Amino acid sequence: MPTLCAPTTAPRTADRLTPLPLVAVCLGYFMVILDVTVVTVALPAVGTALHTGVTGLQWVVDGYTLVFAGLLLFCGGLGDRLGGKAVFLSGLAVFTLASAGCALAPTATVLVLARLVQGLGAAMMVPASLALLRTAYPDRAARARAFGIWGTVAGLAAGAGPVLGGVLVAGLGWRSVFFLNLPVGLATLFLTSRHVPHSPGRTRRGLDLPAQTAAAVCLAGLVTGCIEAGALGWAHPAVLGAFAGCLAGLVAFLVLERRSPAPMLPLALFRARAFSASAVIGVLLNTGFYGLLFLAPLYFQGVHHYSALRTGCALLPAVGVVAAGSALAGRITARTGPRLPMVAGLVVDAAGMAGWLVAGPDTPYLALVAPMACAGFGTALTMPASTAAVMEAAPGERSGAAAAVFNAARQIGSALGVALFGTLVAAGLVPGLHLAVGIGAAGFLIAAVLSARCIPGTGRAGRRTRGKRM
Repeated sequence: MPTLCAPTTAPRTADRLTPLPLVAVCLGYFMVILDVTVVTVALPAVGTALHTGVTGLQWVVDGYTLVFAGLLLFCGGLGDRLGGKAVFLSGLAVFTLASAGCALAPTATVLVLARLVQGLGAAMMVPASLALLRTAYPDRAARARAFGIWGTVAGLAAGAGPVLGGVLVAGLGWRSVFFLNLPVGLATLFLTSRHVPHSPGRTRRGLDLPAQTAAAVCLAGLVTGCIEAGALGWAHPAVLGAFAGCLAGLVAFLVLERRSPAPMLPLALFRARAFSASAVIGVLLNTGFYGLLFLAPLYFQGVHHYSALRTGCALLPAVGVVAAGSALAGRITARTGPRLPMVAGLVVDAAGMAGWLVAGPDTPYLALVAPMACAGFGTALTMPASTAAVMEAAPGERSGAAAAVFNAARQIGSALGVALFGTLVAAGLVPGLHLAVGIGAAGFLIAAVLSARCIPGTGRAGRRTRGKRM
C-alpha cells in the first residue's frame, strides 16, 4: 500500500484513491468556484458600503469570471510547459494574496481590480488541478472517481456560495467572504507542497501570446456587451462595438491558431466529437446554472424582501442534493461511461429551470423547493461526467490544454449567465426571470441532445465508439 505523503510519485495501487492529493487539489478548487458565487448574496451590502450601482456590482461578479475564463487556455498551456504542480502553487499564492486585497478594498474600483487578479490565480489553478489528478490517479476507474469528487466539490462550492455568503454577511460583514480564503489558501499551500505528486512539463513549445490576446479581446467584448446592454440597450453604439470586438477577436484567434507552429489551443482536439460536444455542453450548463444562482438571490431579496441570511438559507435545496448527485455521477461514469449521467442530469436541469416559471410576487417559497433541488441535482450529475468525457477524449500530453478548454467553456458560460440573465431583468425582475429561465431550460435540452448523440456510450461498446469518433 502506498504511503500518503510521498510527494513525487503517483499512487501504486491503481484502483484505490489515496486521499491527501485529492484533498489538497479539491480544497484549492473549492475556493476558486466558491468565489464565483459567494459574493452574490453580499452584493447589496457591497453596493451600500462602497457606493456603487448595479453595473458596478455586475463587474464585481463578472470581472473575476472574465479573467478566469479568458486566461484558462493560456494557463493550461503554461501547465503543460512548466508542470502542473508549479503552476498550481503559483496560482494559489496569487489567489490568496488577491483575496486579501478584496477584503481590504476601500472602493468599488479597487475591489474590481482585486477580483481581476483573483481571476488570474484561479485560471492558473483549475487546469493544473485536473492535470495533477490525472497524474496522481493513473487507473481509469480511480481517475473517474477522483473526477467525480472534483465535480462534487465544484457543485458544492457553487451552491454553497450564496448560503455561506449570507451567513458571513449577516454575522461578520461582506469583507469576511474574502477573508475566509486566507486560512484556506495557506492550508492548501501546505498540503499541496507536501502531498501532491509532481506533474512534469511535457512540452517546451511557446505560449502563443498573440492568440491569447485575441481570445481575451473576444471574451471581454462578449461579456462587456451583455453587461452594458442592460443599462444602455442592445442597439447602443458602445454595445454594438463590444460585440464587433468580440467577433474580430474570434476571427483573429482562429487565424492565428491555424498558422501557429505551437498553438495555444490545438484545433485538432475538436475533431473528437466527445471533446467538442463537451465544450459546448460546458457553456450551456454553466450559463443556466450560474445565471439562476445570480437571479435567485435577487428574486428572494427584491420580491420577497428576504434578508441576506434568510436568502442564503432559502437556497439550501439547491445545495443539499449536490453531494449525492456528484457521488452518483462518479460511480455511474466509472461503470458505464459519461453519456447516461450527462443526459439524465441535463434533462433534470431543464425541468428544474422550467419550474421557476411559476415564480411571481405571490409565489410561496415551497413551490420553488423542487425546482431548486432539480437544478442542483441535475448540475451535480452532469458536471463530473462531462469532466471525465473531456479528459478521456484528449491525449495525455494535452491534458492541461484539454482541462483549460473545458473549464474555459464553463467559465464563459458562467460569465454569460450573469451578464445575460442580469441584463434580462433590467426592465423588470419577474418578467426577466421568466425569460431567463426559459432560455436556460432550452439550453439544457440542447445540451442533453448533444450528450445523447456525441458522448461515448456504456461499457466496452462506448469505448469502441469513442475511438471511432476520435
